[in-house]
Amino acid sequence: MMMKQILFAFLFLYSFVAGAQELYVYTEPASNMPARSISAKLSANYIGKQAPSNRFMQRYTPEIMFGLNKNWMVHAGATFADMHTNNFRWESVYLYAKYRFLSLDDLHSHFRMAVFGEAAYSRSPFHFDELSFQGDKSGAQLGIIATQLWHKLAVSATVSHLQSLDGSRNDKTVYTPSRIYQAMNYSLSAGYLLLPFQYTDYRQTNLNLYTELLAQQSLDRKAYYIDLAPAVQLIFNSNTKLNLGYRFQLGSDMQRMTKDSWLISLERTFLNALKKKK
Repeated sequence: MMMKQILFAFLFLYSFVAGAQELYVYTEPASNMPARSISAKLSANYIGKQAPSNRFMQRYTPEIMFGLNKNWMVHAGATFADMHTNNFRWESVYLYAKYRFLSLDDLHSHFRMAVFGEAAYSRSPFHFDELSFQGDKSGAQLGIIATQLWHKLAVSATVSHLQSLDGSRNDKTVYTPSRIYQAMNYSLSAGYLLLPFQYTDYRQTNLNLYTELLAQQSLDRKAYYIDLAPAVQLIFNSNTKLNLGYRFQLGSDMQRMTKDSWLISLERTFLNALKKKK
Protein backbone atom coordinates (compact mmCIF):
# COMPACT_ATOMS: atom_id res chain seq x y z
CA MET A 1 0.00 0.00 0.00
CA MET A 2 2.83 2.42 0.92
CA MET A 3 4.64 1.68 -2.35
CA LYS A 4 1.42 2.32 -4.28
CA GLN A 5 0.95 5.70 -2.53
CA ILE A 6 4.56 6.71 -3.26
CA LEU A 7 4.20 5.79 -6.93
CA PHE A 8 0.87 7.63 -7.13
CA ALA A 9 2.39 10.79 -5.58
CA PHE A 10 5.38 10.60 -7.95
CA LEU A 11 3.19 10.33 -11.04
CA PHE A 12 1.03 13.24 -9.88
CA LEU A 13 4.09 15.38 -9.17
CA TYR A 14 5.58 14.54 -12.56
CA SER A 15 2.38 15.42 -14.42
CA PHE A 16 2.03 18.68 -12.48
CA VAL A 17 5.68 19.71 -12.90
CA ALA A 18 5.69 18.83 -16.60
CA GLY A 19 2.78 21.15 -17.28
CA ALA A 20 3.17 23.73 -14.52
CA GLN A 21 4.17 26.53 -16.85
CA GLU A 22 1.15 25.70 -19.08
CA LEU A 23 -1.41 26.67 -16.44
CA TYR A 24 -2.14 29.99 -18.12
CA VAL A 25 -4.11 32.63 -16.27
CA TYR A 26 -6.23 34.05 -19.12
CA THR A 27 -6.35 31.16 -21.61
CA GLU A 28 -6.42 27.35 -21.73
CA PRO A 29 -3.53 25.21 -22.99
CA ALA A 30 -3.93 22.16 -25.22
CA SER A 31 -2.97 19.98 -22.24
CA ASN A 32 -5.68 18.82 -19.85
CA MET A 33 -5.91 18.63 -16.07
CA PRO A 34 -5.01 15.23 -14.54
CA ALA A 35 -7.42 12.43 -15.49
CA ARG A 36 -10.23 11.65 -13.02
CA SER A 37 -9.58 14.85 -11.07
CA ILE A 38 -11.91 17.66 -10.00
CA SER A 39 -10.93 21.31 -9.53
CA ALA A 40 -12.84 24.09 -7.81
CA LYS A 41 -11.96 27.67 -8.76
CA LEU A 42 -13.02 31.16 -7.77
CA SER A 43 -11.97 34.13 -9.91
CA ALA A 44 -12.44 37.85 -9.29
CA ASN A 45 -12.18 40.62 -11.89
CA TYR A 46 -11.90 44.25 -10.84
CA ILE A 47 -12.24 47.41 -12.91
CA GLY A 48 -11.37 50.81 -11.47
CA LYS A 49 -13.41 53.99 -11.87
CA GLN A 50 -13.53 55.18 -15.46
CA ALA A 51 -15.93 56.79 -17.94
CA PRO A 52 -18.78 56.49 -18.62
CA SER A 53 -19.88 54.74 -15.40
CA ASN A 54 -17.23 56.34 -13.15
CA ARG A 55 -17.62 53.59 -10.55
CA PHE A 56 -15.67 50.60 -9.27
CA MET A 57 -16.91 47.36 -10.87
CA GLN A 58 -16.44 43.73 -9.92
CA ARG A 59 -17.20 40.24 -11.21
CA TYR A 60 -16.86 36.90 -9.40
CA THR A 61 -16.76 33.55 -11.21
CA PRO A 62 -17.12 30.26 -9.32
CA GLU A 63 -16.22 27.31 -11.53
CA ILE A 64 -15.92 23.55 -11.29
CA MET A 65 -13.73 21.52 -13.66
CA PHE A 66 -13.64 17.79 -14.39
CA GLY A 67 -10.73 15.83 -15.88
CA LEU A 68 -12.79 12.99 -17.35
CA ASN A 69 -9.77 11.22 -18.84
CA LYS A 70 -6.46 12.16 -20.48
CA ASN A 71 -8.24 13.56 -23.54
CA TRP A 72 -11.46 15.16 -22.24
CA MET A 73 -12.12 17.88 -19.68
CA VAL A 74 -15.23 19.94 -18.89
CA HIS A 75 -15.79 23.28 -17.10
CA ALA A 76 -19.05 24.66 -15.75
CA GLY A 77 -19.30 28.11 -14.21
CA ALA A 78 -21.39 31.15 -13.40
CA THR A 79 -20.72 34.86 -12.97
CA PHE A 80 -21.98 37.37 -10.40
CA ALA A 81 -21.28 41.05 -11.06
CA ASP A 82 -22.32 44.70 -11.11
CA MET A 83 -20.58 45.51 -14.39
CA HIS A 84 -23.71 45.97 -16.52
CA THR A 85 -26.07 47.11 -13.78
CA ASN A 86 -25.72 49.20 -10.63
CA ASN A 87 -26.85 46.25 -8.52
CA PHE A 88 -24.66 43.23 -7.80
CA ARG A 89 -26.49 40.16 -9.12
CA TRP A 90 -26.29 36.78 -10.80
CA GLU A 91 -25.19 37.43 -14.36
CA SER A 92 -24.47 34.35 -16.50
CA VAL A 93 -23.75 30.62 -16.78
CA TYR A 94 -21.48 28.80 -19.20
CA LEU A 95 -20.21 25.34 -20.16
CA TYR A 96 -16.80 24.60 -21.68
CA ALA A 97 -15.44 21.32 -23.08
CA LYS A 98 -12.01 20.49 -24.52
CA TYR A 99 -10.74 17.43 -26.40
CA ARG A 100 -7.01 16.80 -26.83
CA PHE A 101 -6.50 14.98 -30.12
CA LEU A 102 -2.70 15.11 -30.51
CA SER A 103 0.10 14.51 -28.03
CA LEU A 104 3.77 14.19 -29.03
CA ASP A 105 5.76 13.65 -25.83
CA ASP A 106 9.51 13.62 -25.21
CA LEU A 107 11.55 13.60 -21.99
CA HIS A 108 11.70 17.39 -21.46
CA SER A 109 9.33 18.60 -24.16
CA HIS A 110 5.97 17.92 -25.72
CA PHE A 111 3.63 19.25 -28.38
CA ARG A 112 -0.14 19.02 -27.96
CA MET A 113 -3.23 20.13 -29.84
CA ALA A 114 -6.86 20.31 -28.75
CA VAL A 115 -10.25 21.56 -29.91
CA PHE A 116 -12.74 23.22 -27.60
CA GLY A 117 -16.28 24.49 -27.52
CA GLU A 118 -18.10 26.87 -25.20
CA ALA A 119 -21.73 27.88 -24.77
CA ALA A 120 -22.92 30.73 -22.53
CA TYR A 121 -26.13 32.39 -21.45
CA SER A 122 -26.04 35.94 -20.06
CA ARG A 123 -28.89 38.07 -18.75
CA SER A 124 -26.81 41.23 -19.15
CA PRO A 125 -28.04 43.91 -21.56
CA PHE A 126 -26.21 44.26 -24.87
CA HIS A 127 -23.44 46.74 -24.17
CA PHE A 128 -20.19 47.43 -26.05
CA ASP A 129 -18.68 45.90 -29.20
CA GLU A 130 -16.40 43.32 -27.62
CA LEU A 131 -17.66 39.72 -27.65
CA SER A 132 -17.02 37.98 -24.34
CA PHE A 133 -18.86 34.97 -22.94
CA GLN A 134 -17.61 35.43 -19.39
CA GLY A 135 -20.69 37.32 -18.23
CA ASP A 136 -21.16 39.86 -21.04
CA LYS A 137 -22.87 38.04 -23.92
CA SER A 138 -24.86 34.92 -24.74
CA GLY A 139 -23.36 32.82 -27.49
CA ALA A 140 -21.13 29.98 -28.61
CA GLN A 141 -17.44 29.60 -29.36
CA LEU A 142 -15.42 26.93 -31.17
CA GLY A 143 -11.64 26.89 -31.40
CA ILE A 144 -8.32 25.07 -31.64
CA ILE A 145 -5.24 25.23 -29.38
CA ALA A 146 -1.60 24.25 -30.00
CA THR A 147 0.89 24.14 -27.09
CA GLN A 148 4.64 23.49 -27.16
CA LEU A 149 6.67 22.81 -24.00
CA TRP A 150 10.47 23.08 -23.85
CA HIS A 151 11.69 22.20 -20.35
CA LYS A 152 10.71 25.31 -18.31
CA LEU A 153 9.14 27.33 -21.14
CA ALA A 154 5.70 26.70 -22.64
CA VAL A 155 4.20 28.60 -25.59
CA SER A 156 0.58 28.25 -26.68
CA ALA A 157 -1.53 29.67 -29.52
CA THR A 158 -5.33 29.69 -29.80
CA VAL A 159 -7.72 30.61 -32.62
CA SER A 160 -11.48 30.57 -32.11
CA HIS A 161 -14.71 31.69 -33.77
CA LEU A 162 -17.43 33.39 -31.69
CA GLN A 163 -21.11 33.85 -32.43
CA SER A 164 -23.27 36.06 -30.22
CA LEU A 165 -26.84 34.78 -29.85
CA ASP A 166 -28.37 37.97 -28.53
CA GLY A 167 -32.06 38.40 -29.36
CA SER A 168 -31.43 41.73 -31.10
CA ARG A 169 -29.64 39.84 -33.86
CA ASN A 170 -32.97 38.87 -35.40
CA ASP A 171 -35.01 42.04 -34.89
CA LYS A 172 -35.48 44.76 -37.47
CA THR A 173 -33.97 47.57 -35.40
CA VAL A 174 -31.16 49.50 -37.11
CA TYR A 175 -28.30 50.15 -34.70
CA THR A 176 -25.72 52.88 -35.22
CA PRO A 177 -22.96 51.84 -35.20
CA SER A 178 -24.02 48.36 -36.24
CA ARG A 179 -23.77 45.71 -33.54
CA ILE A 180 -21.11 43.02 -33.60
CA TYR A 181 -22.35 39.43 -33.46
CA GLN A 182 -19.43 37.52 -35.01
CA ALA A 183 -15.73 37.63 -34.25
CA MET A 184 -12.43 35.76 -34.28
CA ASN A 185 -10.30 35.51 -31.16
CA TYR A 186 -6.52 35.06 -31.26
CA SER A 187 -4.12 34.51 -28.39
CA LEU A 188 -0.43 33.82 -27.92
CA SER A 189 0.62 32.79 -24.40
CA ALA A 190 4.01 32.08 -22.85
CA GLY A 191 4.73 30.64 -19.41
CA TYR A 192 8.05 30.16 -17.62
CA LEU A 193 8.69 28.06 -14.51
CA LEU A 194 10.95 30.30 -12.41
CA LEU A 195 11.01 28.42 -9.09
CA PRO A 196 12.03 25.96 -7.80
CA PHE A 197 15.31 25.58 -9.65
CA GLN A 198 15.32 21.87 -8.81
CA TYR A 199 12.51 19.65 -7.56
CA THR A 200 13.10 17.66 -4.39
CA ASP A 201 9.60 17.46 -2.90
CA TYR A 202 6.03 17.83 -4.19
CA ARG A 203 5.34 20.32 -1.37
CA GLN A 204 7.73 22.88 -2.87
CA THR A 205 6.08 26.12 -3.98
CA ASN A 206 6.10 26.81 -7.72
CA LEU A 207 6.48 30.32 -9.12
CA ASN A 208 5.38 30.73 -12.74
CA LEU A 209 5.56 33.88 -14.86
CA TYR A 210 3.19 34.47 -17.78
CA THR A 211 2.67 36.89 -20.62
CA GLU A 212 -0.38 36.58 -22.87
CA LEU A 213 -1.32 38.51 -25.99
CA LEU A 214 -5.11 38.54 -26.46
CA ALA A 215 -6.80 39.85 -29.59
CA GLN A 216 -10.22 39.97 -31.25
CA GLN A 217 -11.26 40.85 -34.81
CA SER A 218 -14.94 41.33 -35.56
CA LEU A 219 -16.48 39.90 -38.72
CA ASP A 220 -19.62 42.06 -38.99
CA ARG A 221 -17.64 45.27 -39.47
CA LYS A 222 -14.00 46.26 -39.10
CA ALA A 223 -13.23 46.51 -35.40
CA TYR A 224 -10.51 44.99 -33.24
CA TYR A 225 -8.66 45.03 -29.95
CA ILE A 226 -5.22 43.82 -28.83
CA ASP A 227 -4.47 43.35 -25.12
CA LEU A 228 -1.41 42.30 -23.14
CA ALA A 229 -1.83 40.36 -19.90
CA PRO A 230 1.21 39.64 -17.69
CA ALA A 231 0.58 37.44 -14.65
CA VAL A 232 2.25 35.61 -11.79
CA GLN A 233 1.22 32.26 -10.36
CA LEU A 234 2.01 30.41 -7.14
CA ILE A 235 1.32 26.68 -6.76
CA PHE A 236 1.26 25.30 -3.22
CA ASN A 237 1.56 21.63 -2.31
CA SER A 238 1.10 20.72 -5.99
CA ASN A 239 -2.68 21.13 -5.74
CA THR A 240 -3.52 24.76 -4.91
CA LYS A 241 -3.01 27.56 -7.43
CA LEU A 242 -3.07 31.31 -6.83
CA ASN A 243 -3.10 33.66 -9.85
CA LEU A 244 -2.67 37.42 -10.12
CA GLY A 245 -2.91 39.11 -13.52
CA TYR A 246 -3.23 42.59 -15.03
CA ARG A 247 -4.76 43.00 -18.48
CA PHE A 248 -4.38 46.22 -20.45
CA GLN A 249 -5.12 47.43 -23.96
CA LEU A 250 -2.38 47.91 -26.55
CA GLY A 251 -4.69 49.07 -29.33
CA SER A 252 -8.37 49.07 -30.28
CA ASP A 253 -11.09 50.79 -32.27
CA MET A 254 -13.90 48.96 -30.43
CA GLN A 255 -16.21 50.39 -27.84
CA ARG A 256 -15.22 48.40 -24.74
CA MET A 257 -16.19 48.26 -21.10
CA THR A 258 -12.62 48.88 -19.98
CA LYS A 259 -9.07 49.28 -21.23
CA ASP A 260 -7.56 47.56 -18.19
CA SER A 261 -8.56 45.21 -15.39
CA TRP A 262 -7.16 43.08 -12.56
CA LEU A 263 -7.71 39.35 -12.10
CA ILE A 264 -7.14 37.22 -9.01
CA SER A 265 -8.12 33.56 -8.74
CA LEU A 266 -7.71 30.61 -6.40
CA GLU A 267 -8.01 26.99 -7.55
CA ARG A 268 -7.88 23.71 -5.64
CA THR A 269 -7.43 20.34 -7.40
CA PHE A 270 -8.66 17.06 -5.95
CA LEU A 271 -6.77 14.22 -7.58
CA ASN A 272 -8.46 10.91 -8.36
CA ALA A 273 -11.81 12.31 -7.20
CA LEU A 274 -13.58 10.57 -10.07
CA LYS A 275 -13.25 6.84 -9.51
CA LYS A 276 -12.05 4.72 -12.38
CA LYS A 277 -14.62 2.28 -13.75
CA LYS A 278 -13.77 -1.33 -12.96
